[in-house]
Amino acid sequence: MIHLRSIAASWLLLGLLACSKAPAPAPVPPTPVPPLPVATTFTNPLLSSGPDPWVYQKDGFYYYMATTGNNVTLRKTAKMADVGNAPATVVWTPPSNGSNSRDIWAPELHFLDGKWYIYFTAGPGNCCGGQRLWVLENSAADPTTGTWLEKGRIFNPNQDFWAIDATILEQNGQRYLLWSGHDNAATEEQRLYISAMSNPWTLTGPRVELSRPEFSWERQGVLPVNEGPQILKHGDKTFLVYSASHCTTDDYALGLLSTTATADPMMASSWTKTPTPVFVKNPAASAYGPGHNAFFKSKDGQQDWLLYHANSRAGQGCSNERNPRMQPFTYRADGTPDFGTPATVGVALPRPSGE
Repeated sequence: MIHLRSIAASWLLLGLLACSKAPAPAPVPPTPVPPLPVATTFTNPLLSSGPDPWVYQKDGFYYYMATTGNNVTLRKTAKMADVGNAPATVVWTPPSNGSNSRDIWAPELHFLDGKWYIYFTAGPGNCCGGQRLWVLENSAADPTTGTWLEKGRIFNPNQDFWAIDATILEQNGQRYLLWSGHDNAATEEQRLYISAMSNPWTLTGPRVELSRPEFSWERQGVLPVNEGPQILKHGDKTFLVYSASHCTTDDYALGLLSTTATADPMMASSWTKTPTPVFVKNPAASAYGPGHNAFFKSKDGQQDWLLYHANSRAGQGCSNERNPRMQPFTYRADGTPDFGTPATVGVALPRPSGE
């Protein structure tokens, strides 16, 4: 009997052991996932279309704009090399008819006196005859949000002629508007003008002509043209970079006016024009008619970059085939900018430093 009890106890012990929870296997460490490689290069063009590109930097972001023809669109990105992936926000749509309902060109965003302003060109139709300059205002911290209010047309009542491509110059504590326009109602030659501003939407005093097409490289295409003025400051110098010749020609190029950082910009004699273009076509790089540019600093502030449009093939003229491109530039020993030659489409370039 004792023997049977011992056997029964042994079986009971074995049963209890069999029913007990087996120890969990040691966890298998997850296979590490390598981080995605950080892009160090980009290629031009930045977008498939984008005439008259513009960029403004504030608080670590780049705000990009270009001509759409039918509205004002804004892109916001932390990295200029990624601007093609940035969402496009339509911030203003024109009325169905009226004096600013058609041909929306060359918008520029500026932060002035604590608010955002957009300067753009528009007209009533027929493409060119009625083009004038207009201003939008937004008090939001982020210009892709908030409400854009029309401040109306910006013009000089005594010299109110065809006008496009407005930009801003601040010098000696004064603010100025620069643009491309006609000398009178009978001419179509485009010249560069400047006028002082009493606030971001009002001109005060007369306009002054700073440049007109003089050289053969400024007079290519169907009309002689100086347009797309842009300001570049470096050291003790102020430069006005502009586009020359008509956009119908592959020889559309960049020209340069120079003055000092303390000169009176309203005095035409303060400016010196460089007699040769400073940035021209490069057929080997698929860059025809390069121009209507803007400037920006790299994320870390160490590099200067040129943003411009060009056509990828000859003979594409003023169409939406013009696409935005960018490349770094340097300065010569005399302080003037050296833009080099247009970079080749599709060839990898280092991203702006800091990206």
